[in-house]
Amino acid sequence: MIRVALVDDQELVRDGFRAILELEPDITVVGEAADGVEALALIRATAPDVVLLDVRMPRLDGIGVLRRLSATPSATRVLVLTTFDLDDDVSSAFAAGASGFLVKNCGRAALVEAVRAVVTGDELVAPQLTRRLIERFIATTGSTVPDARVEALSNREREVLVLIARGMSNAEIADALFVSTGTVKTYVARLLPKLGARDRLQAAVLAYELGLVRPGGRDVAGLR
Repeated sequence: MIRVALVDDQELVRDGFRAILELEPDITVVGEAADGVEALALIRATAPDVVLLDVRMPRLDGIGVLRRLSATPSATRVLVLTTFDLDDDVSSAFAAGASGFLVKNCGRAALVEAVRAVVTGDELVAPQLTRRLIERFIATTGSTVPDARVEALSNREREVLVLIARGMSNAEIADALFVSTGTVKTYVARLLPKLGARDRLQAAVLAYELGLVRPGGRDVAGLR
């Protein structure tokens, strides 16, 4: 059972998400919060698998919540609720450790798929938005990662990492590489600890930092 916490200062938004999610047999809503202070208390009390988190809230905003959650190890994944605009709030949420992004006016199917995806690690949520955020983040920080992280990956793991950064699901990667989805999952499970990555989103960021993928869709290193 996937346990979800809803954090948004608009009651109608929370009610709508709850109504959709609780129709699914494998998802349950463990609680709601209307601001960041309530959210932290709720997360500590319930340890949800997924938090749907609004960025702009009273008392403590979503960025503050993310930073506090990132300060301690946790299995909780955070889906940030946003519009499709790349404003400073969304960029800050990305840098603070969000596991994915969800457009607030998404449809029923997209909401359910996003919650499941962020738990299973099968794909990046809102991959087009995520890639744009990564490119902005890399351009802003100009950060680098030691070459040893690249050298620790096998050729196949590098290929899988690049395809993750492109926003592909495990099934899509399997089709591209002519292997089974189970094999892809094995590669993903191996490459994440080698990179020191928390999840697929962080791995995608590292793919850019390592030079395996370049902003703007230019040449990709490590692929034939």
